[in-house]
Amino acid sequence: MRKTEPGPAYRWQLVGMLWMVGFLNYADRQAIFSVFPLLQSRLHLTLTELGLLGSSFAWAYGLAAPFSGYIVDRIRRSTAILGGLEVWSWICAATALSGRLVSLALLRCGMGLGESLYFPASLSMMSDYHGPDTRSRALGLHQTSVYAGTIVGGFLAGWIAEEYNWRLPFVFFGAAGAVFGIVLFGFLIEPGRGSGEHRSENIHALPVDAASAAPGIAGFVRFALTTPAVWLLMAAFACANFVAVVLLVWMPSYLYRSFHMDLAMSGLTATAMAQSGSMAGTAVGGWLADRMVRWKVSGRVLVQAAGVLCGAPFVYLCCRTRAIGVLIVCLAGWGFFKGLYDANIFASLFDVIPVRARGAASGWMNTAGWLGGGGLAPVLVGFFASRHGLGPAMAMVSLVYILAGGLLLGVAFFAMAGRSSPAAATAN
Repeated sequence: MRKTEPGPAYRWQLVGMLWMVGFLNYADRQAIFSVFPLLQSRLHLTLTELGLLGSSFAWAYGLAAPFSGYIVDRIRRSTAILGGLEVWSWICAATALSGRLVSLALLRCGMGLGESLYFPASLSMMSDYHGPDTRSRALGLHQTSVYAGTIVGGFLAGWIAEEYNWRLPFVFFGAAGAVFGIVLFGFLIEPGRGSGEHRSENIHALPVDAASAAPGIAGFVRFALTTPAVWLLMAAFACANFVAVVLLVWMPSYLYRSFHMDLAMSGLTATAMAQSGSMAGTAVGGWLADRMVRWKVSGRVLVQAAGVLCGAPFVYLCCRTRAIGVLIVCLAGWGFFKGLYDANIFASLFDVIPVRARGAASGWMNTAGWLGGGGLAPVLVGFFASRHGLGPAMAMVSLVYILAGGLLLGVAFFAMAGRSSPAAATAN
């Protein structure tokens, strides 16, 4: 373990290094969705079975997340990050060996288990290098890796599959992750727990007891259930992630079927427009939230509420229009307002939970989002699409965004009403 404190620039260098890991995380998981049409024809899968492949990852990811958060609060986060990267990369590469629905679903579950460690560990680590003054910007910048990975993963997987075969994208992305994990070893410097709060000049900075114990799983559940802001934020994330997963899983197939694009172009269009919009929205959302929270403790949550409520009409329109120009504008609008929400997913959560519980909170947040939202979205939309068509089934999820907005407004105006600083409570 290093004995010297890293220089001031390291906190942003760390964001850059973890950005690359986040990029690979999403490129790996997105690759399969761009080859859905080939899997359907080569392996004779139905729409519901394809939806099951999308859901299997989310179920494993969501179920593992609380235990991953528990682990992250107790071990070196750098170890969790690098170990998870190696595990999910090798499983991604092994997907190329599969030829049946059951084995594909099991490998997707394995990827979910490996990837469940990454976000609790990376978010906790970055938050110990960035206090409340820069936290939304740092986590928002890292969030852009999700969009870039989705774009590149969607496009390259479609192009490689169409030019060669559907197995090669998984070998390519898996090998890239395994090699990068080896390169990154030794560059991640573990910070002290809660050290980011001492760097803050914000009057809302959270008092830190670095010696306090990390909460157990049951302790955090008790804390969350008795703190309305926590469970409302998690419920809102489940709704928002439901909508996001519909975009990731089904939009390439929708464009392939409804607009007769080839695999590479449908994967690129589905991801590039929405995710590029999200990059812009994340930059605006992080900047705006870091300023609004100085004025009002619920400032981050208000930015999120604006994002999902303004995004709902774009979700509906892009799934109902028959004009390609309108579709592209709506995808970009959906992405931009999604970015306002995404920039503050965990920064807003960290405003209402104890410092020593950040790993646990991130894990449970992922459970809510991926088990309660992402795990249901692919298979439900696939089921309704087989009866009513893919476009109408996807358009219906705009209502879920409106529900998310209502939950977030409840946090801002009721659950956080009267608060003058983030919670200093300790979960036991």
